[in-house]
Amino acid sequence: QVQLVESGGGLVQAGGSLRLSCAASGRTSSRFAMGWFRQAPGMEREFVAAINRSGSSTYYSEAVKGRFTISVDNAKNTVYLQMNSLKPEDTAVYYCAAALDFWGLAKGRGNYWGQGTQVTVSS
Repeated sequence: QVQLVESGGGLVQAGGSLRLSCAASGRTSSRFAMGWFRQAPGMEREFVAAINRSGSSTYYSEAVKGRFTISVDNAKNTVYLQMNSLKPEDTAVYYCAAALDFWGLAKGRGNYWGQGTQVTVSS
């Protein structure tokens, strides 16, 4: 079993920045690729970014490429999402996910999910 706890959400003005964190715990959590998804009101959950545990491979959605950066600190078993140049359309609940299969994770096939953290970007 893997537990994921997100933090770092909040309210920010357009053009601002936020950094989300996701702390993973559990006996085998260090084996999993990690990623972020988001869900806006009335919309389906969408992929944002993924990273393998070595940090050597990352993958981003076109909507956030160049603005968001995913990283991992294996010593802390934590994955981060640095979000810059935020737009009102980035407003959503952001979820952390973990999966054994990196590309499966990028397609939404997470094995474990966090509870989510709200990000609101005002115009």
